[in-house]
Amino acid sequence: MTAVPVLSIILWLPLAAACIIALLPGGLHSTIRRLSAAAMTLTLLLILHVYANYDLMRGGMQFTEYVPWVTDLGVAYALGVDGISLPMLLLSGVVGLAAVFSSWHVEKRVKEYFVLLLIVIGGVTGAFLVRDMFLFLVLCEMVVVPAYLMVLIWGSSERVSKEHAAMKMTVFLLVGSAFMLLGVLLLYVSAYETGMRTFDFEALAMAATAGYIPWEVQVTAFLLLLVGFGSHLSMFPLHIWSPDGYAGAPTAISMINAGVLKKIGGYALIRIGIFILPLGAKFWAPVIAVLAMINVVYASYIALAQRDIKYMIAYSSVSHMGYVLLGFAALNAVSVSGAVAYMVAHGIMLALFFSQIGYIYDKTDLRSIGDLWGLAHHRPHITVGFMLAGLCSLGLPGLIGFIPEFTIFVGVMEVYPVIAVVSVSGIVFTAFYVLRMLARVLFGPRTERFTAIPDTQKIDLAPLFVLGVFLVGLGVFPGLLMNVVDSGVAPLVPLFELLNDAPTILGGGM
Repeated sequence: MTAVPVLSIILWLPLAAACIIALLPGGLHSTIRRLSAAAMTLTLLLILHVYANYDLMRGGMQFTEYVPWVTDLGVAYALGVDGISLPMLLLSGVVGLAAVFSSWHVEKRVKEYFVLLLIVIGGVTGAFLVRDMFLFLVLCEMVVVPAYLMVLIWGSSERVSKEHAAMKMTVFLLVGSAFMLLGVLLLYVSAYETGMRTFDFEALAMAATAGYIPWEVQVTAFLLLLVGFGSHLSMFPLHIWSPDGYAGAPTAISMINAGVLKKIGGYALIRIGIFILPLGAKFWAPVIAVLAMINVVYASYIALAQRDIKYMIAYSSVSHMGYVLLGFAALNAVSVSGAVAYMVAHGIMLALFFSQIGYIYDKTDLRSIGDLWGLAHHRPHITVGFMLAGLCSLGLPGLIGFIPEFTIFVGVMEVYPVIAVVSVSGIVFTAFYVLRMLARVLFGPRTERFTAIPDTQKIDLAPLFVLGVFLVGLGVFPGLLMNVVDSGVAPLVPLFELLNDAPTILGGGM
């Protein structure tokens, strides 16, 4: 344990700021914005401190905190980070700060907006910090209702009503949470029958390694969790909520949902699916690989037909998360490392896309590719933001997405060569719709009606600066990300080797 509970501070700082703002008079808009930005800036600085001081040579869980909570059930306030959760924690801090800056011009019910936003950020941040499965479920649930209210009150959509978008998103996430709960309860009861009363990730992982969790339980529990986490991850066919949910949400929630909340599903599949239910992961991996291929190809094809930029990026997000699922399904160190790193890259890239789209929509009330022409003539910073995000989505070398995407395909090619080849077509589709959008929206002829857009304020550049620094920095120096991820995946290497004999084990039971 650490002398200073830095992880607790990171977890509670956004939530404490939300409580303080809730007690302030509603008319102090400037104070509320500045307090939110200060809380998230300090949170990100603390995360960077943890990131810089993480011992790669020692690996494993570090900065740990443990306080028993409900001892009769084995629930504890347990925090810690390793090479898998630490990059996810960094992602939540970066996107959270950018989301606050992207909300700077919100004028409707400012106090309530920032309270709910900070609760959402605190929930998704905490999900990557906890080492207790019960707390993990609590934090996942804590996010859903505030996100629903934000879409319902501050959302906007040209295709469906914001009420429809909010309800669709909430229903899918709650149904997914019900499956998650069933899977966790099955896992807990199975461990309980062996004399273990715990929700601790590491203890359950050791129980699985020792053979105390039968393979039948692993296969069933993994399927339940796959449905639950798959709904967060936008896995086909559980993806249908996300395009409407993203398009109907206010900018900050689109950034959090696509940039961070979606990654909780992928993170949980690795943290629980591989560490605790390895035989279940091995059993369902071929099915996941096929669904991942459908994610990549189908969603890319749908994105080609979109004219609303936000819907196009939403379907692009669904497609790209197929790469994460592919990396998981291959079940080797190379592919899983690529999947973890790609979640970070994808989260930063999507957050940058949505922040720039939100800025355009706030100023013009337009999101259609056919209505937006030649913005590069009027807003150079929009051009930089769109180009960085667009080229990152294409996997351009030198940006954060290239190395993780390449790593995934290297790992998947060893296991599912046909699926890997088919999935590469997603890159081609991405090039079509992204380059077409960039050409029309940015580099079309000058449109005089956009000259009336108010001058850019310095605060409008903050999301681009925060996200752009990490998007380029981690692309030019990929070792800053990949070395941390590799240290987290390294303990799985012996497990992956054992899973090569999993068909024999599954045939004979445990």
